[in-house]
Amino acid sequence: MDSIGLIELNSIAVGFYAADAMVKAASVKIIEALPICPGKFMVLVGGEVADITNAVEVGVEVAGDTIVDSFIIPRVHPQVFGAINAVSQVPAIQALGIVETFTIASGIIAADAAVKAAAIDLVEIRLSRGQGGKAYFSLTGEVGAVAAAVEAAVDRIGDSGLLLKAVTIPSPHTDLMDFLY
Repeated sequence: MDSIGLIELNSIAVGFYAADAMVKAASVKIIEALPICPGKFMVLVGGEVADITNAVEVGVEVAGDTIVDSFIIPRVHPQVFGAINAVSQVPAIQALGIVETFTIASGIIAADAAVKAAAIDLVEIRLSRGQGGKAYFSLTGEVGAVAAAVEAAVDRIGDSGLLLKAVTIPSPHTDLMDFLY
């Protein structure tokens, strides 16, 4: 899998229906298909870019007026997969960046932009479980790289209105580390 696509809906029932239509329409693999807060549903698929494009188009069409957000990321950065699944191998937390978004789709798009923009490590991408429909991700590296990555994430989604907040913490206290994973 070199690409991912996602649809985010405000209906759980239609979410399952759209997920089924997506995998029937193209040669994609469902990575996640589950309810998220508050009563929304996400379908994340992986595969080749042409198949992902077709699957997301079908999903958006089936979702109709229940669609909240969607994306296609060709050549997604490999760190995104580990961060979504909370299995990132980060040697040490240096400077810390946190980017918070109003949708899970915008959170993943911003994380991919951040990791492609600077030499940083994604720590984790949290997708709306217990967060009222929002997403956030954390990243670490040297202060300048973290600041550049956070800026790239903000630039990528800033005009959409889906960015909530973004911060860079140059030297996080060690007590904070227990709460990052």
